[in-house]
Amino acid sequence: MSDNSATAPAPVPADLLVVGAELVATMDDERREIAGGWVAVTDGLISGVGGPSDPPPTAAKVLRAEGCLVTPGLINTHHHIYQNLTRSFRAATEGSLFTWLTTLYPQWARLDEEAAYVSAWVGLTELALGGCTTTTDHLYVHPAGAGDLISAEIEAAVELGMRFHPTRGSMSLSVKDGGLPPDSVVQDDDTILADSQRLVERWHDPSHGAMVRIALAPCSPFSVTPELMVKTAELAERLDVRLHTHLAEDADEDTFAMETFGCRTVEHFEAVGWMSDRSWVAHCIFPNAAEIGRLGAAGVGAAHCPSSNMMIGGPGALAPVAEMRAAGVKVGLGCDGSASTDSASLWMEARNAMLLGRLRKGPTEMGARTALEIATRGSAGCLGREGEIGELSVGAAGDLVVWGLDGVRFAGAISDPIDAWLRCGPVDARHTVVAGRTVVEDGAPTALGLDDMLVRHRRASERLQAPL
Repeated sequence: MSDNSATAPAPVPADLLVVGAELVATMDDERREIAGGWVAVTDGLISGVGGPSDPPPTAAKVLRAEGCLVTPGLINTHHHIYQNLTRSFRAATEGSLFTWLTTLYPQWARLDEEAAYVSAWVGLTELALGGCTTTTDHLYVHPAGAGDLISAEIEAAVELGMRFHPTRGSMSLSVKDGGLPPDSVVQDDDTILADSQRLVERWHDPSHGAMVRIALAPCSPFSVTPELMVKTAELAERLDVRLHTHLAEDADEDTFAMETFGCRTVEHFEAVGWMSDRSWVAHCIFPNAAEIGRLGAAGVGAAHCPSSNMMIGGPGALAPVAEMRAAGVKVGLGCDGSASTDSASLWMEARNAMLLGRLRKGPTEMGARTALEIATRGSAGCLGREGEIGELSVGAAGDLVVWGLDGVRFAGAISDPIDAWLRCGPVDARHTVVAGRTVVEDGAPTALGLDDMLVRHRRASERLQAPL
């Protein structure tokens, strides 16, 4: 006679368990906040989320999170990582966006595979320390003979275990064509399109939980031809990858577009076939109300870069974040290139997004929860990965951050851990987890070789910054 009283088999142990958090801010569809919560990750995906009354699974590795806030990994939707080789470059620290670019293009013309690799290795490590688990990168400088710069970056990301969305940037208009960059860093349309397809075919992974995805990213309306914008959009449609570019970053853009194309820059963006939910743009500071409506209706994403906007955006560089979100624009967070902001911390960008939002619209407009939503779910929308990254829910990618809320900076901040996270600080991640693996543990990178990489980075930086 069979024994129907036999117990069910024990649940399969998780690979990683984060347990005992003061608060888990899931950012799931219900925006659950679980006091005393835990998160389990198995095979790179979240396998369980619960509270004190829900028994957690056993796990091969356990991270204790007492006194900590746990959030989804922060997602960086706009960056130029190679620019950390020219941080705080004195000749370019004062002046407009166009002055800054024309000063640095000749220095960046020295970029090569070694420089791209070490700048990515160091830059991705810096991002991880600030709680970033997924980042894009917009590398649009491709000097003749420099090698495969995008693959060099990807190799660094693979070594470190970071989730990476590099974009194949491009410029086709040099100074002789009425553009800003020198001849040495631009390419013709055929070269750009062929290399874009090569990179997608080699590296792009469309599967759920993918670690590497490629997007196509002509730099800006004033550095490529309309024909290249059209052809790139057509190629992205055929390859089913996303599109990225700068848009409405500077007030001078509309003047340039009107003189060159006979329309405003957002109108040009639409005319060349980019007004679709395949696209996300960087900055988007100066669209008018009608343009915001069209961007939202099309499902375009916008990478909000608050520190960069303050540093080089000039008067009025306050992106209409509230209006864009209300119109349906998928607003994410970006730290932009290190040469413009000189620091790559998404924690700082989230805080600055909160402060600028309050400056524009008043203290009730932008709180810490809204800033966290922009840095997670909003950014996931920019990258076309809603429900997959940017939230702690079963089946989503196992990317999370444990933030310590203790010590002198947080003394007395006991009523609301999410508010405390951005109102107090500054704070770095205690643990940063990507696909269930720690890339930062106890405040330190887990990858070996950082000291050696910093030496190599210094050599590359000295070479790029040497007098012309």
